[in-house]
Amino acid sequence: MFPSGNHTDPAKTTPAKLVLPFYLYAALSFLTAAILLLISVKDFTGHFFNPHILAITHIMALGWCTMIILGASHQLVPVIIEGSLYSPVLAMSSFVLSAIGIPLLVYGFYQFNMGWPAKLGGILIVLAVLSYAVNLGLSISKSGKEAVQSSFILSASLWLLITTIVGLLLVYNFTIPLLQRNSVEYLSFHAHIGIVGWFLLLVIGVGSRLIPMFLISKYQQYGILWWIFGLVNGGLLAFAGFFLYNGAAYLFFIPLLMILAGLFLFIYYCYQAYRERIRKKVDDPMKLSLVSILLLALPALVMIVLLGMLTGMQQAPSKLVMAYGFLVFFGWLTAIILGMTFKTLPFIIWNKVYHRLLGKVKAPNPRELFNDKIVQAMLYCFFAGLGLFFMGILWESVLLLRLGGILLLVTAILYNWNVLYLLNHKAQS
Repeated sequence: MFPSGNHTDPAKTTPAKLVLPFYLYAALSFLTAAILLLISVKDFTGHFFNPHILAITHIMALGWCTMIILGASHQLVPVIIEGSLYSPVLAMSSFVLSAIGIPLLVYGFYQFNMGWPAKLGGILIVLAVLSYAVNLGLSISKSGKEAVQSSFILSASLWLLITTIVGLLLVYNFTIPLLQRNSVEYLSFHAHIGIVGWFLLLVIGVGSRLIPMFLISKYQQYGILWWIFGLVNGGLLAFAGFFLYNGAAYLFFIPLLMILAGLFLFIYYCYQAYRERIRKKVDDPMKLSLVSILLLALPALVMIVLLGMLTGMQQAPSKLVMAYGFLVFFGWLTAIILGMTFKTLPFIIWNKVYHRLLGKVKAPNPRELFNDKIVQAMLYCFFAGLGLFFMGILWESVLLLRLGGILLLVTAILYNWNVLYLLNHKAQS
């Protein structure tokens, strides 16, 4: 979900001033979520439907993961379609609307007050996503360039729009009965069309372009990608149909198996790209991006257990539901972002600072623009914190939760340190 390197045509890339605000906002959101996670550890020993947990989840889903994807895809889409972005105004609108709407919505969840701040926040977020989806659709249409990756990105943006509209309806449903069931019963539907429809489709579509590119791999099999596209979208449509029409629990194994089949095909695609790579040495950020794909197996396993319990008419333990959400947002998605930020943001900064100075100053290598030792320390803290917090949820141990929370907060601090260091880079005379 991130932009390409400095070898792309500058005329077809989005100006850095439109992209960098998304990165900065996302970094600060990650830091905010880590702080709230640490001060709310006791909430993770109770029920998952908790105002503080809802607030943290939406900071991670919207402020951290979605904001950085929105910014990065504005940079990447012109590269994929070999054309310019349709409207910089729509791109900036998606940032401004999101930047205002997210804290309003999160405040409503944290206070569990579905009054005007939460409702206004939800409306602004829907408008932001609409601006983004329209901009992408018009950019792809104008270019006339058909690519499987652009199909993934466009369909993901449509699923995101559906997710945010459903979320807005759920916020209103707390005070005005708009839906047949109460809002809590729709949480699974809202969460999974977002996790699978937005995040998974986007990661697969963009990763299928960037992973071979960063590995300098010769592997390209678009047929496999179209199969993945069909399996994941088909699974989502089946899931939505079964949920809305009250299908039996065992029927949900059908969309689960379809989506898992698509995921396994993507893992195979990445493995083949890795095998046929020209660049034999793989750096730490790239290794983390590849490992993050395997990290998705953990929440998938938890989901299989949860679905098996529901099929057997058993009540799903709240701690398993929390573990699932934690592994998705603090595990899988965060690992991807931590890895790919330092494969991509340096190129954006490099293009911004040195593109017009080529031949006038000695330009450094993009990977020299950030501190690699801080990245390594960040990764150690991340994996240790992820493991401790996950075990703390399962064992309902406040001590493990607190230790894991501290390490995840250190991860967020180190990440922000390096991102701010990059954003402040100036050309040396």
